[in-house]
Amino acid sequence: MSGNGGSKALELLRSLPRVSLANLRPSPGSKKRERRRGRGRYGGRKCGRGHKGERQRGNRPRLGFEGGQTPFYLAIPKYGFNEGHSLRRQYQPLSLQRLQYLIDLGRVDPTQPIDLTQLTNARGVTVQPLKRDYGVQLVEEGADIFSAKVNIEVQRASELAIASVEKNGGVVTTSFYDPRSLEILCKPVVFFLRGQPIPKRMLPPEDLVRYYTDARNRGYLADPSKVAEARLELAKKYGYVLPDITKDELFKMLSARKDPRQIFFGLAPGWIVNMADKKILKPTDERLLKYYSS
Repeated sequence: MSGNGGSKALELLRSLPRVSLANLRPSPGSKKRERRRGRGRYGGRKCGRGHKGERQRGNRPRLGFEGGQTPFYLAIPKYGFNEGHSLRRQYQPLSLQRLQYLIDLGRVDPTQPIDLTQLTNARGVTVQPLKRDYGVQLVEEGADIFSAKVNIEVQRASELAIASVEKNGGVVTTSFYDPRSLEILCKPVVFFLRGQPIPKRMLPPEDLVRYYTDARNRGYLADPSKVAEARLELAKKYGYVLPDITKDELFKMLSARKDPRQIFFGLAPGWIVNMADKKILKPTDERLLKYYSS
């Protein structure tokens, strides 16, 4: 039967005309005839528009018109609740629970300084500088289970998150990155393939200088002696013994910090990373050295 049915289908296909724009038709019942208003038995007299007025005559007023009285959008004054919303800086949250999870999986190496490059490569956070993201904010969620000893650099951090990291013998640094430096830090390979020298990181704007020079926020522009005092004060506040990192075997890693103009750990501004030859090219001209070291 199957062979007989196949032969009948082939005969039917041979007898039917080829599909073209000339013989295409909608499926039966899929189209319904439109009712022509105001034409005899299809609705004469009012044509479905009712009695008189603006609705029948088709000259309705513009949107927002309230018949002559002062409209709502003019009667109510404007408030500045959302003033400057398009310029507001955003920081993606990174919880201590998420950071511990990345370390336990081996995506983040706690024996090396952790910055935004490691966090984005580990798929821990997603930072989009073109959408007003200015980095990462370390939040205290998971502070009771965090047990890693890390040297982490973020853009903002809560007080309890700083206390949780320092309680385990770690170090937290908050630092500012301008949008261009932030994009390079998040996608270093894309930048290195361009063959351009690493630029200098810009200093924070005027409204952020106070935050990054405050030792309580562990700002990268703060006085190191005041940072040590702030670490002791925070330990007294939360009631834990502050470990002495100078006697730690990982002291070199824990004390590593970037220069205020530096973007990458171990790479100075002005250097060119050659990905093809796996070499680092350093400037030798005195003017370039003076510019990048300033």
